[in-house]
Amino acid sequence: MTICRTLALLALTCLLPTGAAMAEGGITVQDARDRDVVIDDPTRIVSIGGAITEILYALGFEDRIAGVDATSLYPPSALREKPDVGYMRQLSPEGVLGLHPSLVLAVQGSGPKETMDVLEAAKVPLVLVPETFSEAGLVEKIKLVGHAMGADPRAACLATAVESDLAQLRALRAKVTKPVRVMFVMSLLNGRALAAGHKTAADEIIQLAGGVNAIDGYDGYKPVNDEAIVAAKPDVVLSIDRGKDSLTSEAVFAHPAFALTSVPANKAFISMDGLYLLGFGPRTAAAARDLSAKLYPALAPEAASFKPAALTASCRQ
Repeated sequence: MTICRTLALLALTCLLPTGAAMAEGGITVQDARDRDVVIDDPTRIVSIGGAITEILYALGFEDRIAGVDATSLYPPSALREKPDVGYMRQLSPEGVLGLHPSLVLAVQGSGPKETMDVLEAAKVPLVLVPETFSEAGLVEKIKLVGHAMGADPRAACLATAVESDLAQLRALRAKVTKPVRVMFVMSLLNGRALAAGHKTAADEIIQLAGGVNAIDGYDGYKPVNDEAIVAAKPDVVLSIDRGKDSLTSEAVFAHPAFALTSVPANKAFISMDGLYLLGFGPRTAAAARDLSAKLYPALAPEAASFKPAALTASCRQ
């Protein structure tokens, strides 16, 4: 990025509205950078990250959203009604600042770095929302977004509903007597499985559903060879629906390494919506419930009676 282009983008921020309805003294949020961000006007937001958008809608702030990123797939109306600033890891500063936001809420890991540097230097407040894949991290994400909006009571309402759902999920999970070994595979690249290790959304959702991650030797997502697949001894392969790029059961069952496991014989392949399964938003407990019912058919009747409160909670006022 050239100096001239950067200066031009920063000059653009001088045209951004300061807003008529400012909270006296502003709202202070400590974000993922451990920095205090002061928000004077949370009335025109660019939301970057599907879970953030989902939380904003659940809190009743859809009218304040000026734009969303391409991962904001729920509710479906978000991408239909709001300008799309692109994929969260391939953002352009022009796309974000051109919407004249008064606040940018971006999930930790958004990028590229050059774009985030320009946004951070701009006049508009930038809050990086921590992405911690845990029950506590999910609740804190909701509370942080609500606080940034000056809506702590609404956020507390939604957080309480989510905590109730997680408690019900723990009760369901306690009935699992023999955890199954689940390998999350994002894709097969040149015959090698791109599989999720620890410290990933996939690892946590598997545990929330009462399963065990079959990959136990690394953090993040890495390609694994045939020997590692066989050694992992997966009972089930889990993946996400990515449209035409989705991993298919046929590809898994025909793979020579998976053929040496019980997966093909048991037709043990599960694919679910990506944001629902891995987004770690208000619907996470529901997604884990659905996954648990697929992993443990005997628990399906009890899972069906688990009605997540977060899906019906009235936290919009």
